[in-house]
Parts: sequence; C-alpha cells; structure tokens
Amino acid sequence: MLVAFSVAPSGTGELPLTGDDGSVSEAVAAALAVVAVSGLPYRLDSMFTTLEGDWDSCLAVVKAATEAAGRYGSRVSLVLKADIRPGRTGELTGKVARVEERLAASE
Repeated sequence: MLVAFSVAPSGTGELPLTGDDGSVSEAVAAALAVVAVSGLPYRLDSMFTTLEGDWDSCLAVVKAATEAAGRYGSRVSLVLKADIRPGRTGELTGKVARVEERLAASE
C-alpha cells in the first residue's frame, strides 16, 4: 500500500518552534526523521510524505511520526490518504513512471 500523510502541530508543545513566521518545518523534520529510520521506501514533497509498505508497518510509522511532530504543539493535525493494492510493490515510483510513459506517448 501507499500512504500519503501530512502532520502539522499547533499550540504550545514541550519543544518550541523557532522563528515567528508560522513555519512548522522543525516539526516536519522530526516526523521525517522517524520515517527515514523506518526502512520503508518514502518520498517527501512540499505537501505530503508518501510511504510504501504493509498496513501495520505504514500505520506504525505514521503514528510515530505524528507523535514526533506532536512534541511541538499541544495538538497535531494529521491528513492521511491510502492506496491499497494487495500484492503490489514498487508503486511509489511505478505509478509515476506509468503516467510519464503515457505522457511521452501522447507527444
């Protein structure tokens, strides 16, 4: 499965966010550190982090990443979207490659 998620803390947490521009990049970096050590394939973009793995592994990483970001606020917002295709692997890059092939063929 692929799981795309985004976390953002709000309020005051045990760890302070530096700067006064409203950025939560420190909290996102803490969440991504959890993702990086998980061993699951992932991709970061400007809005979401997408993981690939099985249900239990992906959701455990999302939970731990949410908790890491949550240390920066008294609450945390989580947006999650999943593409569940049992038996498929390599879809983190495979889905994009198939679309790019179709685009190239239509030119």
